[in-house]
Amino acid sequence: MSDLLMIVPTRNRPQNAMDLYRAWVDSTSAESALLFVCDEDDPQLHSYKNQMRWMPRAQLLTVPVGLRMVGALNHAASLFTVDYQYLGFMGDDHRTRTYGWDDRIRGVIKHPVGVAYGNDLLQGENMPTAVVLTSNIVDKLGYMVPPCLEHLCADLVWKDWGEALGCLIYLDDVYIEHMHPANGKAMMDAGYERANSSDQSTRDAQAYYSYKDGDFNRDVAKLKELLAVSSPQ
Repeated sequence: MSDLLMIVPTRNRPQNAMDLYRAWVDSTSAESALLFVCDEDDPQLHSYKNQMRWMPRAQLLTVPVGLRMVGALNHAASLFTVDYQYLGFMGDDHRTRTYGWDDRIRGVIKHPVGVAYGNDLLQGENMPTAVVLTSNIVDKLGYMVPPCLEHLCADLVWKDWGEALGCLIYLDDVYIEHMHPANGKAMMDAGYERANSSDQSTRDAQAYYSYKDGDFNRDVAKLKELLAVSSPQ
């Protein structure tokens, strides 16, 4: 059975899901699993479901309306903490480019708690826009991303957790390309406009800084308990 599940929230972009899947098949070992997560009210849900016949290595999960990206990711991740050693996130605009990227990431996570990411060719080391976490992080905290966030700043939190625990790993030569309007690799659409609007940016930035000033230290203390239990006496 696979020990790594990558979760991909997606909305109204079935072609993105297909393009991601093709890159996945070309670069990912059979030991890793892929899950697309769609809203129940997605206007193109029928297209996603039809495409699954052409995606034998992927699964589709529908989630309740209104969760937004973070809520959908947390909902899906909470279902699989027992089944997988590693849980990861990619956007539907990420493309795995390095053959065996997943095996590389497995190989470098030596600690019982780990946060690892590759080079997205946009943010690079600065930000894990796609990430792999040990699933015990999600199990311990009850979420993969602080639920105060809606869409943005999740990558900042993952990096903060990894740095605070001393278990952050960056692989510069593992490419998980971010096909985003910011680097001219995707067209602006309603999803990008909503996610990058000034209102959304303000809400998520305020929520992020409130989290850093509040529950962040509590969460890090919980995760350090995992390290303590796993350390030799």
